[in-house]
Amino acid sequence: MPIFQYRCHSCGNVYEIFHKVREIAEDVICPSCRSTSYTRLISAPMVKTESAREDFNTSCSTGCCGGSCGIN
Repeated sequence: MPIFQYRCHSCGNVYEIFHKVREIAEDVICPSCRSTSYTRLISAPMVKTESAREDFNTSCSTGCCGGSCGIN
């Protein structure tokens, strides 16, 4: 599910909304003040790099490191 982040024009609150398929304007309501006036913020996607995977594998202490359990 896509996660979108918004900033409320009324109170300045920054909040996230999980959308099932696509953004629907009627679903975007500030949880603090219930305003429907907002700006959608741009957020960077999380990218898993090979070096991050190596760091995880060397620091793992669960017994399922290095892909031996088939999860990685």
